Amino acid sequence: MSKIKSREIRLKNRPMGMATENDFELAEVMIPEIEEGQILVRNAFISVDPYMRGRMGERESYIAPFELGKPLEGGCVGQVIESKSEKFQEGDFVLGNKGWREFFMTDGRELVPIDPDVAPIQNYLGVLGMPGFTAYVGLLDVGQPKEGETMFVSTAAGAVGSLVCQIAKIKGCRVVGSTGSEKKVAWLQEEAGIDAAFNYKATDKLVDELQKQCPNGIDIYFDNVGGTHLEAAIDSMNNHGRIVLCGMISIYNATRPPRSPRNLVSAISKRLTLKGFIVYDHNDRMLPFLHDMGQWLKQGQIQWKETVVRGIENAPKAFLSLFTGESFGKMLVKL
Repeated sequence: MSKIKSREIRLKNRPMGMATENDFELAEVMIPEIEEGQILVRNAFISVDPYMRGRMGERESYIAPFELGKPLEGGCVGQVIESKSEKFQEGDFVLGNKGWREFFMTDGRELVPIDPDVAPIQNYLGVLGMPGFTAYVGLLDVGQPKEGETMFVSTAAGAVGSLVCQIAKIKGCRVVGSTGSEKKVAWLQEEAGIDAAFNYKATDKLVDELQKQCPNGIDIYFDNVGGTHLEAAIDSMNNHGRIVLCGMISIYNATRPPRSPRNLVSAISKRLTLKGFIVYDHNDRMLPFLHDMGQWLKQGQIQWKETVVRGIENAPKAFLSLFTGESFGKMLVKL
């Protein structure tokens, strides 16, 4: 096969505060002919996730930062269009981490085969992918829900939060979620089937709203936001409650240390457990996750939302929308 032109999104600058489109650049490259043992993949969908903001800085973390002038990496699903490898054949669909580009070459070691007859391929980036797996292990392994408990979920209409809410309902919890619009509130209550939801942007005092929605207190808080949400949740937690620290999107673009939670000392008197987790530490739970989620989907117990933006050139806009509340459910870019 002759050489192929591919477009990719590169990190141009390390953002200070909120990222802008000027921190990214669209570049065109030529993909050389593949060699023996390699395959060529055409991406169909790429994943856009909040955790990527942390990789745009240079702080020490559990994963290396993105390099300036190099294409960003992220989850992707695509199709093998040429193969000189015994591992994959032309036409195979694969899940990988070489997103933010239209084509890529690989020896295939990091790829996972996926079956488009089981589910639409983009679902392997959402409900059957990293967001779904994060919700599953974060809630069940870290939160350890018990029937009859009250659970509060922030960013409840997001890719992870919406699944946490529904798995908690399956496990018999009373579920309350916060989100950023009345449209999302309606979806959470009418489609996702949670017990109560509220628009935090229309709330004068978050702690008052939580005490109204959770009159018997909160047993589990699944935190995707941090900041004032975490502070309000601590005030409303029951003794021996569990707080699952999944994400803190409210401070990802902060240039100064956050002022909250100011009430962390209450974790002592209430004997709270606050535990962070990284989903990749739980890969031994992947098969149970796929089995359970597959059953729940088949039985109609899980609903999901997607926001799909078209074109690699619009990937930066899609990423920035994660921080402005424009996205709904899982954010994807279709190539």
